Amino acid sequence: MSDITVREIEKGRKLFAGQWEFSRACASLDTLPPMQGLEIAFAGRSNVGKSSLINALTGRKALARTSHTPGRTQELIFFPGEQNLTLVDMPGYGYAAVPKAKVAAWTDLIHDYLRGRANLARVYVLIDARHGLKDTDNEVFDTLASAAVSHQIVLTKADQVPAKELEGRIADTKAALAKRAAAFPEILATSSRTGAGIAELRAAIARLVQERS
Repeated sequence: MSDITVREIEKGRKLFAGQWEFSRACASLDTLPPMQGLEIAFAGRSNVGKSSLINALTGRKALARTSHTPGRTQELIFFPGEQNLTLVDMPGYGYAAVPKAKVAAWTDLIHDYLRGRANLARVYVLIDARHGLKDTDNEVFDTLASAAVSHQIVLTKADQVPAKELEGRIADTKAALAKRAAAFPEILATSSRTGAGIAELRAAIARLVQERS
């Protein structure tokens, strides 16, 4: 995001340098916390790196549990933090090494949450930079569009893709989103392992919080 300023980078750093903690894990809509402040949710296919990205953003190695096994996150996980902002780690959609009925239940929970959460400021849809968009991503985009929820693409594991290939992946993703009005046009490329793009994502979230406050 070339329009991110040094001042916004610093605001993002301060926002995520504060205290973040686990609040609750919700397997159904009736267990969700009361709507207060703003929520930022992280969605994506199983094993795309949602928990790792949350840990990288907050500078906490084990705030969100990570696993190499797809389907480890089985509930909506809430992490309240600074400036009345809550991060939400969502169950991965698509493939997971669990029974199909449970995957279907998670998928229903994801879609119901996206449709009904009035204080949901933005959903960051994580896409593995090595693989790009898949059909299962489009189903979530359709739900976000129908609910008029602002969303933005974050490419993960960008350090594992050659620079030229990454440029092409970003261009292809932008083209695919061109007709989706609720999609934020800029694509962020990140790596939780190297820290690439993390400061820019923090700044983007801090800007959003300021705009919505």
